Amino acid sequence: MQRKLLQQLLEWKNSEKRLPLLLEGARQVGKTYLLETLFGKNHFHNVIRINFEKSDSELLALFEGNIEPKRIIEYLSLQYNTAIIPNETLLILDEIQEMPRAVTLLKYFAEDAPEYHIAATSSLLGIALHSGTSFPVGKVHRLRLYPMDLEEFYWAFDKQNQTNEAHEAIKNLRKPLIESDFRDLFQQFLAVGGMPAAVREWTESNDINRVEMILKNILADYKDDFSKHTSNAESRKIGNLWRSIPQQFAKENHKFSYKTIEPSARGRDYAFAIDWLIDAGLIYKIDLVAHGDKLPLSFYADNSDFKIYSLDIGLLRQLAGLPASVVIGNDTIWSNFGGAFAENFVLQQLRSLGFEEAYYWAGNAHNSHQPKGKSELDFVVSAHNSVIPIEVKSGEQVKGQSLRVFRNKYSPELSLRFSLKGLEYNEGLLNIPLYYSFLLNDLLSQVE
Repeated sequence: MQRKLLQQLLEWKNSEKRLPLLLEGARQVGKTYLLETLFGKNHFHNVIRINFEKSDSELLALFEGNIEPKRIIEYLSLQYNTAIIPNETLLILDEIQEMPRAVTLLKYFAEDAPEYHIAATSSLLGIALHSGTSFPVGKVHRLRLYPMDLEEFYWAFDKQNQTNEAHEAIKNLRKPLIESDFRDLFQQFLAVGGMPAAVREWTESNDINRVEMILKNILADYKDDFSKHTSNAESRKIGNLWRSIPQQFAKENHKFSYKTIEPSARGRDYAFAIDWLIDAGLIYKIDLVAHGDKLPLSFYADNSDFKIYSLDIGLLRQLAGLPASVVIGNDTIWSNFGGAFAENFVLQQLRSLGFEEAYYWAGNAHNSHQPKGKSELDFVVSAHNSVIPIEVKSGEQVKGQSLRVFRNKYSPELSLRFSLKGLEYNEGLLNIPLYYSFLLNDLLSQVE
């Protein structure tokens, strides 16, 4: 179960100007496994991990008192009966948002004890910060871990040599030779998703029923977080909004509607719930952008007109109550929902590939005196100081007017389409097979 972020962790370990590390991400995306097992046990002499969700009262009391690094190191050395040695020991503070004083400790390590390797994980730090926890700005090196992307899913099936060959092919201006294996695994990814526990179960047992149980348990854990960290009224609204995501996708244009949650729902009643789910990393909010030829895109975004997507395609399928057979086969239900699932998949890949901001575009959105046009483009991103429109199709039929309208209006240098058609580039339009989405950055470097 290899993760791409391991390379950045190794760079952090060897950096001369190293700051304490904060690894953020939604629950159960693999933060602890990455830090403790893949990174810590393979690249340090020993690892000490403190889980602030499960620590005893004595250990928690330690962080309520004097949190000078020297005192903390001495206590932990005695508590765990092991020496904490610079460059040899990795100290992990797990779920650090549960202990606000431990967040402050990161600042003291940065200033007074930079020789130690200290790393923290957090699933809900954004929520904790809203509750009054202060953050040591400029004293922490922050990284974010997402669910496994498609390439990491391929790696879990021992396809690393094949993905390396695909990268090399693009760099040498050739088409990748391997297609069928990737396409088959891509379909499996749509059903299983990228949550590491689900992926591991699928690779080991090939039992979809066990995968389904894991996904259900993850959703149950998320529901528990709703009630654990909010009031009863707030928890109910967060849960209602979360469960409405599949219904939001069922609409023709997927635009978020409060009325889909419940007939009486209003924006001011659910703004907190949206922000909570964003801070927890469980949803992505994609705002409408009014112009397709102006940067930065954020200057022209309308945050009152938006769509929301799930952090993981497997969890979305489970939340929608769709059986895996619907995704893998040519079921009628898939023909109705396939487009929405393909969009969620592409956004999930964009995030993992470094595209932190994405928007959607609609015709006439720049003119508040006219209704929006029928043309609506799935995503718009920026790269290499250019605006790049993105169209997503779930099959091999790629006819559609929205991308054509956008291109005629703004004449972008490059346009992208993700579909199941083959890899091809023609007059500024790059079609990327969904199962080759992991090659996006390589392809952009070749056609820029």
